Amino acid sequence: MVVGELAQEKDVVIIGGGPAGYTAAIRAAQSGREVLLIEKEQLGGTCLNKGCIPSKTTAEAAKQHKQLDHLKNMGFEIGSCHFQFDRFKEYRDAKVDQLRKGVEALCKVNKIEVMFGEAVFLSDDRIGIENGHQFDVVRFNHALITVGASSGKKAGVIGASDLFRFSTLPEEMILAGSSYIVLEAAFAYQSFGVKTAIINEDESFGLDETIEKELLRQLKKAKIPVHMGAKEIKIDWNGDRTLCRFVNAKGESMELASSHIYMDEKYTGNTSALGLDRIGIKLDENQFIKVDEWGRTSLSNIFAAGDVTGAPFSAVKAIKQGKAAVEAMMGNEHAAPADFYYLPRIIHSQPPIASVGMTEEEARCERLDYRAGTYVLGGNGYAALTEKKDGLVKVLFEEGTDRLLGIHIIGEGAIDLIQTGILGLEMAAREEDFFYPNYAHPSLAESLLEACEDAVGKAIHQAPKIKKEKVKM
Repeated sequence: MVVGELAQEKDVVIIGGGPAGYTAAIRAAQSGREVLLIEKEQLGGTCLNKGCIPSKTTAEAAKQHKQLDHLKNMGFEIGSCHFQFDRFKEYRDAKVDQLRKGVEALCKVNKIEVMFGEAVFLSDDRIGIENGHQFDVVRFNHALITVGASSGKKAGVIGASDLFRFSTLPEEMILAGSSYIVLEAAFAYQSFGVKTAIINEDESFGLDETIEKELLRQLKKAKIPVHMGAKEIKIDWNGDRTLCRFVNAKGESMELASSHIYMDEKYTGNTSALGLDRIGIKLDENQFIKVDEWGRTSLSNIFAAGDVTGAPFSAVKAIKQGKAAVEAMMGNEHAAPADFYYLPRIIHSQPPIASVGMTEEEARCERLDYRAGTYVLGGNGYAALTEKKDGLVKVLFEEGTDRLLGIHIIGEGAIDLIQTGILGLEMAAREEDFFYPNYAHPSLAESLLEACEDAVGKAIHQAPKIKKEKVKM
């Protein structure tokens, strides 16, 4: 090992080049600070290189495959269509490379110094970076830790980082869990001809009951077997095929075999090699860094953001947390904290799902009086002409105040449309705030208006109900 001289000082040192890290680096550079970004592997982190981008590219391919029948109905002549996984793999990897180069270019244009290697804290104002035989030391005023989280792999079980990065397309797959990863993989791979099945220990996927019912209908329509309420799941690996044994909801012993099995994982923070014990950074029992709402750790000049701070594990959270941390570092007295009360849940399934705010079950648990409105996409003109009629929109308003409580969508356009719900919740919107605006026509956005009007029994493109009863606790 060659120890470098203390050749440089930086105002801000950021460890980890994922969404939280590179976003924070750019925001700090925009404020005129000298920034050093340290990354162990590749800029973009797990999200860009192994997670979000590969998985959403896979979901997009499945979506386009589903579109073929619609194109034929519209008059396009399409011959035999065969999914060439090798070409898809090239496309997927090229998109990852393209986006990574975009992050690299952004760092360069913002004059952010990037160093590759393993980082370790030497004190509360010095950090070492080891890269092969080279070891550099940098003094800093502020540091931000964004090194993410990871899980231990079990023999015969696929990890989340490998699930959307196959080199060859498997013939079969078992997906165990209730996460968005399970649902995205099930719909996508089933559309490619992979025989998939879901095993869920829970009684639901954690969605609003109306959305959940429609999701199960779509899974059945896609011919994906779902075993809900499974217990005593055991995995036995024999090298070629993996056996998954469990007890189903009826108490019956079941056994499924597959060449590939994925299981939702338990994560721990990637903090063991950082030397945090040396400087007194407080961790929880799962090695996640304890932070306040601005990302401050137990040391006032060291912050943390993203998955290394624990659940929820979300790029949305990571990006917002990273920005909040930098604003606090810069001494901005008006910096907004990273508030995740209205964090959306997004699932790129077929059709997609988006949800934010209270579910109907949660409203009942809070003993709130509320009105629920729903609108089935089959009645929407634009959904009809695009032949994307599966799904619905559901809204909840509090009785008495008319305050929006939650919006839940399954169907085409859900992921873009949910932003309206997020803004509405953040601004404490009421029913009238959704009734008043003009809605583009024809558009899927009109389904949100119809759902809101249904909450008061006035939906136009939906058969009237016999009686709209108010839910009271």
